Amino acid sequence: MGKVEGGMKCVKYLLFIFNFIFWLMGSLVLAVGLWLRLENDTVSLLHSETAPVTFFIGVYILIAAGGLVMLVGFFGCCGAVRESQCLLGSFFACLLIIFAAEIAAGVFGFLNKDTIIEDIQKFYKISSDSNSTEIITSYHRVLDCCGTEKTHKTLCVDFSPNIKKCDVAIEEFFNSKMFIIGYVGIGIAGVMIIGMIFSMVLCCAIRNSREVI
Repeated sequence: MGKVEGGMKCVKYLLFIFNFIFWLMGSLVLAVGLWLRLENDTVSLLHSETAPVTFFIGVYILIAAGGLVMLVGFFGCCGAVRESQCLLGSFFACLLIIFAAEIAAGVFGFLNKDTIIEDIQKFYKISSDSNSTEIITSYHRVLDCCGTEKTHKTLCVDFSPNIKKCDVAIEEFFNSKMFIIGYVGIGIAGVMIIGMIFSMVLCCAIRNSREVI
């Protein structure tokens, strides 16, 4: 069995190091996803059965992506160490699929960002109109807000006159969460492109070395 030599050996070790970092990034993505899903503030705002679940759908996708990235990173490490064309080819294909799925999820999230926020704002307004005390109290406590443009004066007489309106606070709160998801996604996408390049270069070098022999 041919072994890569010279500069390609450096690529082999770089790919191994890359995949180890990639595995760590998968762990980070999984941790961020679990944090967004289990964070007390977010859960308290969306724990009701009637609450919109669109935000959590995005979080579940993030958790699944983190677990898959960890698995792919492990196979990439094995492929680099064993110089296996099969494992490296599978690694490249998995990266390509994850990359395409991530782009699709990012486009979906970007196009539906305002809809997600509007759904949560409507949920707060409906809860306010129906006097759902527990839900309203959670929003007021977590977001340090009260009422909306129409209900601010009547609902918030016991609050500071300068307190933020909840529709504004909801938009700021969930925008910050989505930015976290976006930054993590962009970082992973960049790393995946590097990984695909390294895996193809090493795979070609392994094939060439075996053809020479």
